[in-house]
Amino acid sequence: MSKEPEKAGEKLEKQRLRNHTASAQTQNRAERGAKGPTEQGRKQKKQKNVKAEVESNTQDSLEEKVKESPQKAGKKRKSIDVEEDESRPRRKRKTAAEKEQEAMPLLPRTPGLAMKIGAHVSIAKGVQNAVINSVHVGGNAFALFLKSHRKWENPQINLADAKLFREYCQREELDARKHVLPHGSYLMNLANADADKQKQAYDCFIDDLKRCEILGIGLYNWHPGSTLGQEKQTALENIARAINRAHKETTFVKTVLENMAGHGNIIGSSFEDLAGIISLVTDKSRVGVCLDTCHAFAAGYDLRTEEAYQKTMQQFDDIVGLKYLSALHINDSKTPFGAKRDLHQNIGLGFLGLEPFRIVVNDDRLADRPLILETPQSDQRVWADEVKLLEWCIGKSGREEDFLSKARELSDRGLEERAKATAFQEKKAAKGSKKRRSSSTSDDSQPL
Repeated sequence: MSKEPEKAGEKLEKQRLRNHTASAQTQNRAERGAKGPTEQGRKQKKQKNVKAEVESNTQDSLEEKVKESPQKAGKKRKSIDVEEDESRPRRKRKTAAEKEQEAMPLLPRTPGLAMKIGAHVSIAKGVQNAVINSVHVGGNAFALFLKSHRKWENPQINLADAKLFREYCQREELDARKHVLPHGSYLMNLANADADKQKQAYDCFIDDLKRCEILGIGLYNWHPGSTLGQEKQTALENIARAINRAHKETTFVKTVLENMAGHGNIIGSSFEDLAGIISLVTDKSRVGVCLDTCHAFAAGYDLRTEEAYQKTMQQFDDIVGLKYLSALHINDSKTPFGAKRDLHQNIGLGFLGLEPFRIVVNDDRLADRPLILETPQSDQRVWADEVKLLEWCIGKSGREEDFLSKARELSDRGLEERAKATAFQEKKAAKGSKKRRSSSTSDDSQPL
C-alpha cells in the first residue's frame, strides 16, 4: 500500500490543528475584549491610581510646607530621595587593601630573557597605564593603541601622560624603541584610490607616527589595507607612497606592515604583497614586517611542525627577507588551515596547537623582537598565564613528557570548538563547490 495518501492525510490534519488553534485564540481575545478589563487589569489600574494619589498628596504637602518653611520642605524631599536611593543596590567601594592587591602583578616578570614576550594591553585612563598593565601580566614587551582605533577624530596626545609613559618605561627597564609595538587604527586604508579617503587615512597614519615619536616608541604596526577592487599594483604603490611621505615628516619610527589572513581584497595575505610594498619604499631601514601566526596559518602558510615552520620561514626569507622581520603576533587559530579567516584563539586550543609556539620561542632569529599575544581574554590572568606558558617553552625540545602532556591538555580543552569550526568549514566548502558546479553547468548550456 502506498504511503503517499497517509502523508497527505497527516499534513491535512496538522493544518486543521493549526487553524483550530488560531481560531480559538482569536475567539478568546474577542471574548476578553467584550467582557472588559480582567481582574489583573483592574488591580493594575487600582495600583496606578493609588500611586498617583500618593504622589499628588506628597507634592501638595511639600507645596504647603514650602509656604510655611522652605527648609523643612527641603528636608522632607531629601528624606524621600534617601529612601528611594536606599532601595537601589549600591556598588561596594574597594578598600585600600583591595586596590593595592589589584595593582600587584598577577605574575612576576622574568628578567634577562632574550625572547621579549608580552600582550596587547589597555591604555584606559592614560597611555602611561599601558606600561603598568604590561608589568601586571608579567610582560617584557607590549602592544597598545595610541588612541581610539574605531573612530577618526581623537584628542591630541596628553603631554603629561606621554612624559609619565617614558618615565615608567625607564623605571621598568622596558626599551620603548625596540620592545613596544603600537597597533594602528582598523579604519585606515592607505591603498584607497579616493583622494578624500586617502587623505583621511594618511592623516590618521601620520598622527600615530608622531605620537610614537613623542612617546619614544620605535615601531609602529598596522594593517596594509584593501584594494577595494582596484589593480593590486596600484594599491601597493599607494601604500608605499604614503610610507615615503610619512618618513619625511618623522625622524626615527619604523613602519611595520602586518601579514593578513587573505579574505576578499585584503592586501598582505601573501609574502609577495609585503615584498612589493617594501620594494617601493625609499628608506628601507624604516620599514619592516610583523608576522601574525594566526594570519599566516589562515592564509596557507603552515607552521604546525618543525619542518613546516622552517619551510615557511625560508619562503619569507626568499621573498621578503628575514632582516625585515621586526615583530610577531602570537595567536592560535580558531579556523582550520587555509580558511582565510582572521579568528584568534588562545595558545594551544586552536588548530595550530602548542608546538608552533614552542618552535617560535626557541628560534634565535626572533630574539630581542616583541612577541605579542593578541589572544581572546576575559581577564588579564589569561595573558599572564600565556606569557608564562610561552616562557616555560623556552629550551624545550618538544619531546619532554611534561610538554607533551601540556599540549594534550590544551588541545582537549579546545576540541569542541575546533569540531564546530571544522563542520562549518566543510559545510561552506560544500556550498561553494555546489555553486561552482551550478555555474559551470549553466555556462555549458549557453549557445556558442
